Amino acid sequence: MERFANRMSADCNMLNTAGLTPDDIARDVKNLPSAPKVLPRLKQLLGDTNSAMHDIVRLIRLDPGIAARVLQMANSAYFSKGARCFTVDEAVHRIGYERVYELVAYAVASQVLVRPLAVYGLEADELWKQSVACAIAAEMLALRTGQDRNVAYTTGLLHCVGMIAIDDWSQRHAQTQVLVSTGFQKEATDAERALFGFTQADAGAALLRLWDFPLSMSEPLRWQYLPRASIAHGKMASLLYAAKWLRTAVCAGPKARIPMPEMGPMQTLALTPPVLQGMVVEIEQQLADISSLLDTSPGPKAADRDEHRFPSQV
Repeated sequence: MERFANRMSADCNMLNTAGLTPDDIARDVKNLPSAPKVLPRLKQLLGDTNSAMHDIVRLIRLDPGIAARVLQMANSAYFSKGARCFTVDEAVHRIGYERVYELVAYAVASQVLVRPLAVYGLEADELWKQSVACAIAAEMLALRTGQDRNVAYTTGLLHCVGMIAIDDWSQRHAQTQVLVSTGFQKEATDAERALFGFTQADAGAALLRLWDFPLSMSEPLRWQYLPRASIAHGKMASLLYAAKWLRTAVCAGPKARIPMPEMGPMQTLALTPPVLQGMVVEIEQQLADISSLLDTSPGPKAADRDEHRFPSQV
């Protein structure tokens, strides 16, 4: 631990982050990466005039980068006319088919879809799988606990958008230190605080505030590591905390040893460990179904599709 602290201190001296704030990181974001699994299939749908809008919405809900762009555009002064929307379904219908196509085309042209998060040592597919697994888990938990399922899904999908913002800033400022995750529950927060003085949760919340998301979404994201510290938004923050445990259990694979979540947030939601453990299989099945949905290879056999599963390690 002492050697790690000394290394981080040396790296901090090489890169001047003194006075840097989460808002600075948020304002400086240039690119939000999109998932390489989603874009090819989405381009196919958008290129077919017979495609149903609900199929397009379904795919956009699987991509944090495109979902964020669509929500940002739908809430612009041009489209919002004073009425804000906070779910992908509303946003897509508001901006229309042609503008959605433009956003996807931009994502492909900018080539951000294949960029990994180098500062976190994460490949693009890994980030995508974690984001979607957390979104599915959050939606399931919202249905169980009586909270808004669409808001929960979007918050889960964007829960690590702060990592994207920090990586984007770091890449453009020649910061090469890898921020090592210690796994659930703290993840890379120790390394983030040592280098920046704040965490990806702080940066992500700042980004949502910059985009005029309501506090009911930005605050749970901000308090995802300490959900009970948020008095006004503790229930959704606890939901996100539980969703992250489910995400970790699903993405790490059946042989990984994941510490159980703290009981405080679970009591806030009236959840028990057996209930959470029972949800893991359902999320795994939904991810398998999504994998089949995104498979653009010609003519796979039904049996092959049924047997397809995501890799067990993240």
